[in-house]
Amino acid sequence: MSLFNSIKIRTPESVELEFSLAGVGSRAVALAIDYIVLGIGLLLVLWLGIFVLFQLGESSTLIAVDTDTLQLWAIAILSLLLFGLYVGYFVGFETLWYGQTPGKRYAKIRVIRDDAQPVRLFQATLRAIARPVDDILFIGFFFILLGKQEKRIGDWLAGTLVVQMDSRSASEGIKISDTAKAVSPDLLDTIDFNRISPDNFATIREYLQRRGMMTPEARQNISTQLAQSLKAKVELEQLPTEMSANTFLESIYWSYQQRKGRAT
Repeated sequence: MSLFNSIKIRTPESVELEFSLAGVGSRAVALAIDYIVLGIGLLLVLWLGIFVLFQLGESSTLIAVDTDTLQLWAIAILSLLLFGLYVGYFVGFETLWYGQTPGKRYAKIRVIRDDAQPVRLFQATLRAIARPVDDILFIGFFFILLGKQEKRIGDWLAGTLVVQMDSRSASEGIKISDTAKAVSPDLLDTIDFNRISPDNFATIREYLQRRGMMTPEARQNISTQLAQSLKAKVELEQLPTEMSANTFLESIYWSYQQRKGRAT
């Protein structure tokens, strides 16, 4: 019996993927680590702010400046900086690290959208803004503990889930066959990759990472559905060579990565 609740999500490509929800324990560990890291940053900013306030108090005695006004402005700016750092920590990491923060990476969990796509700036911002209510008042704890989808208020507002990372597939990485690599140049010349959005690519990557945990039948069904959806999206009537749906997805993934490398 699994220690974590699972949930099945149908992606925009009509591919059904199963995830294990993170659970309150893993999320608490991740949050504790994040608050330690964030706390160090907040203390440094606070220390710098106090130092600036002290300097303003001394300098105001030398020039005809209202000390109280200067200190009020300094306190207001310091408060905005602290709030910005608090919110920006979670928004920045979850956006750039595909739903992970340092704490979530350590706990091997990550945030995804309800349609299994990676979180974007909008979702990460909503989650961060709602975090003080969830964390300080412990409302989020009870929402996670009692809800079937284990969502806190920020997750409900943003339309997100926190799921377990597949540790085995993550450690093994994505293996690309020689056949898929050999077909890559033809695909780069044939396919308009601008039709493949980052979310489409994330779905391909998710499948390739998790396929080792699937049964042969499930792997065949999902790869076929996903390959057919991608062919229609890029208007590809015939493949450059005979290959399975699984190999086609590998070649798309590899070609997409090569294309990004050329662009940079």
